[in-house]
Amino acid sequence: MSEISFSQAQAGMREGYASGAPGVLVSGIVWLAAGLVAVTLSHQAAVYALLIGGAFIFPLSIVATKALGRRGSHTVGNPLGRLAAEGTIWLLAAVAVAYGMQLVRLEWFLPAMLLFIGGRYFTFQTIYGLRLFRALGAVLCALGLGLAVARGAPPVAAFASGFTELVFAVALFQQATQRDWNPACMRPKDTSRCSSSKAPGDS
Repeated sequence: MSEISFSQAQAGMREGYASGAPGVLVSGIVWLAAGLVAVTLSHQAAVYALLIGGAFIFPLSIVATKALGRRGSHTVGNPLGRLAAEGTIWLLAAVAVAYGMQLVRLEWFLPAMLLFIGGRYFTFQTIYGLRLFRALGAVLCALGLGLAVARGAPPVAAFASGFTELVFAVALFQQATQRDWNPACMRPKDTSRCSSSKAPGDS
């Protein structure tokens, strides 16, 4: 990174996307909605609910981010934006694998999605410089493995993931408020002021 430092790139991503908290919040809501569909309709319907709802996570999180006064984008030239986009492509490929798995055994779909999404959250630790994403990824992967071994019912997987993401979303919002949500950090061209001090949970 020749134009900006690594810490400045991370600070720019935190400023632009509110530390990723809105995305985690929206994702948690989608998982809970899939759980409700599994309980009220069918487990197969929950698969489609998660797939359809998942397609709206990013646009809805951008709306939420802008409602909080953030840009909902990163500055031109921030290389971590490219990493985020590449992670999305990887996740789409993983979703295709999970969909194929549920054609063989329906109960495998949600645990597989937990593993794939949890794995992607590990990259968010690098993108945002927040160790909370590493913890979130670990918890979701553990849930995915545990539910797969125990052959947990789809509603259990959906609700477990949804509530987990809601808890971490609150923690991310709190951390963002403590560190990044200040007048200096609201200036997109001067993220160095945000990277000069660290709050608990930062890398």
